[in-house]
Amino acid sequence: MKKLIAAPVFALALTVAFGGAAFANSCPMHVKAIDEALAAAPQISAEDLAKAKQLRDQGEAAHAAGNHAESMALLAEAEKLLGIGM
Repeated sequence: MKKLIAAPVFALALTVAFGGAAFANSCPMHVKAIDEALAAAPQISAEDLAKAKQLRDQGEAAHAAGNHAESMALLAEAEKLLGIGM
C-alpha cells in the first residue's frame, strides 16, 4: 500500500522540482520576443511603448533576481501591450 502512495507523491515532487527550472528558462525567450517586437516599431502610443519597455526591464530584473513568477507576469503584460501575447 505504501508503494502505491509513494510513487505518485514522488512523481509529483519531481514535477514540481524540475518544473520550476523549465519555467525559469522561458523568461529569456519572452524578453527576446519583446525586444524583437520593440525593434519592429509597433503601432502603439508612445505611452504604451514606454510602459512595455519598462515592464520588459522589470521582468528581466526579476528573472535575474530569481523571481520567475513575477518575471513572467511582467513580461506577459509587456507582450499584451505590444500585441504579441504569450
